[in-house]
Amino acid sequence: MNAVSDSITPLSYLDGRITVYPDLCNGHPTIRGLRITVETILGFLSAGETREEILNQYPSLEPADIDACLRFAADLMRHRYTLKSVA
Repeated sequence: MNAVSDSITPLSYLDGRITVYPDLCNGHPTIRGLRITVETILGFLSAGETREEILNQYPSLEPADIDACLRFAADLMRHRYTLKSVA
């Protein structure tokens, strides 16, 4: 059972590794319904933490979860974005 109610159907990506529950972590993408956000893991990686350090800090994570975070971020970057000036 996940950390949130099974009665809510989450959005799910990458074989269920990345989930979005409206009432969990303010609707931010999380890993398998846990209270660990994709943003948190990406932040650790960008700060230079190794996979092993992250996995030791979060024993409920699996190596494939970290891979899914990276794939999820890469998929988001494939979208086209337009910046508008604000004056």
